[in-house]
Amino acid sequence: MRVTTNLIFDQNLRAINTSQGELSDLQSQLASGKRLLRPSDDPVGASQVIRLTEDLEKTNQYERNIDMAKSNLELQETSLRSITDVINRARVLTVQSGNGIFSQPDREAVAAEIDQIRNQVIDLMNTQNASGDYIFSGYQSQKQAFAFNPANKAEPIKFQGDDGTNRIQISDSVSIQTTSSGKSVFENVNGRLNFDLVTNNGASLGAYGIRNQGSFDSFHERNYDPVNAVNNQYSFTITAANLVTISNVGTGNVEATLPYDPAEQMNFNGFEFELNGNVGDSLTVELKRPEKTNLAESLHKMSAALNDPNISSQAFSSVIDDTLVGIDNGLAQIARENSSIGARLNIAESIRNSLLDSEVTNQEARSAIQDVDYAQASSDFARQETALEAAFASFPRIANLSLFNYI
Repeated sequence: MRVTTNLIFDQNLRAINTSQGELSDLQSQLASGKRLLRPSDDPVGASQVIRLTEDLEKTNQYERNIDMAKSNLELQETSLRSITDVINRARVLTVQSGNGIFSQPDREAVAAEIDQIRNQVIDLMNTQNASGDYIFSGYQSQKQAFAFNPANKAEPIKFQGDDGTNRIQISDSVSIQTTSSGKSVFENVNGRLNFDLVTNNGASLGAYGIRNQGSFDSFHERNYDPVNAVNNQYSFTITAANLVTISNVGTGNVEATLPYDPAEQMNFNGFEFELNGNVGDSLTVELKRPEKTNLAESLHKMSAALNDPNISSQAFSSVIDDTLVGIDNGLAQIARENSSIGARLNIAESIRNSLLDSEVTNQEARSAIQDVDYAQASSDFARQETALEAAFASFPRIANLSLFNYI
């Protein structure tokens, strides 16, 4: 084959350009730390890097979601723990106020402390997060959860939020609840089940009260009729000088027959009472409709009773019983919510650990595909640099070769 001078120049130029390009790529790899500078370097590897990068970005987003969820849940947990602490103090004060030896000034002093606790509980129920959202308002997070208006006797503490709860995705298949509505945590607290005196046909009650709330609650839950009110009425009739018959007004069923002694208290499903009258006399009581209350409202009613100098001993005792049951049921509700928060925090932490493991694995896989091997790249760079220098050195010598030099 005839080798012309132009061919020699073209081949050497292409060799130098190719060598320079390879040296430039190696320099870029060493500078960037990446083996894949463009998809064409390794199309399969490039697609794998894209997929792994997307997975890592999604993992990072889930980790941020977990941080946000934990922050919200820990704030709720702190608020509920603080409410529990102050409510326990209010419970102690409530029990002390019923000891019978407190004077009216003593009661008013207790009421003042209970008022402070009530205000503190309302503040905690209106807790805001770092964004200024009320964490117990449901979806109405820009609105204060509970409003206190002591002038409103029927509803002094009003819930202004809704039932909404927020959830956040923390993995491909797991989302957790990050907020709870104050309605479910504080409002839906069962009040004390009780009864009312409806009619008095000659007979009268002496000392009376619910002495065993658990027994009365069980009876109430078994027999309360939300549809037909007359089925909730019970007649206590003195049928003989030593006998009282208790029957359901609506159904006519005889519920119990008790020995009668005007000087002795009788017990009917936790309700203890003294009945006064003659044979044939009767009175009727009615099971009260179950009511919902909240802790702050229970404290507010207790304070009002303590500040009332004209309240009867029977009525005051009833308020104390109402308050204690409301406090106990409210604390039980808070304890259940705290347990739920703890479970959600555990789930979030478990998912975080799984995400961290997955993140490390994906980072290692991506690094193996796209990151440069510095030892190999440095060796290749030195080799390519030597080749380029040789090309530069040999080209002038070849270019100077000519037959005219030998003529």
